[in-house]
Amino acid sequence: MRRKDGSQNIVAGLDFIRGVYLKLLNILPSFDVTDRKVLPYGLKAHTRSVSWLVEQVIVQQTKFRAKDLGIKDVNFDLPDTCLHDCEIIAGGKKYFVNVKIHNTDGKENKNDIAAVEKLYFQYSTNSDYNLIYACFGIKFKDIKILFVKDYLEIFSPQFLPIYINPRNDKIQALYNHKPITRSRKRFMDLLRIGSKSIVLKKYGKNKK
Repeated sequence: MRRKDGSQNIVAGLDFIRGVYLKLLNILPSFDVTDRKVLPYGLKAHTRSVSWLVEQVIVQQTKFRAKDLGIKDVNFDLPDTCLHDCEIIAGGKKYFVNVKIHNTDGKENKNDIAAVEKLYFQYSTNSDYNLIYACFGIKFKDIKILFVKDYLEIFSPQFLPIYINPRNDKIQALYNHKPITRSRKRFMDLLRIGSKSIVLKKYGKNKK
């Protein structure tokens, strides 16, 4: 039975991107972050120190291997203000993907996923916009980054358990979580209600 709230389209998009990245994981190369002479004692296992670089490797490898992955193209020439890191084009559709990484040798903790205000206004101004998060697992070995082939979390912010960090007004969640299927309207209502943003509160009042 097809749902009328559009959530089936989101699920289909998640399944498609999961399939693309499962293929990519089989061919993603490990790589050295720098030269041994530069870091003679190795690289400290700190995800933030390499996150942007690893995300670039994933995005560019996806574009470089587009044919092998069954997609047409990948666009990553985007402003830094974009919620997504790349746009994957396939089957006449465009998938908006934000790439994240997780050190699988560490604990699974809640992570800041996205700024509520930014996410809310993107979803409210573009009814066709559906963001997809793709979290890859990595491991550190001296100066080398290795991709963990059995770790891949693909999820939609619309289906996240909604907890908003009061300190920075960002959605916070585990990458590995149980999705909660909800409508776009319900998702946006929860964002507005839970947000500490003055701008968002005013926006909600004007909409009544």
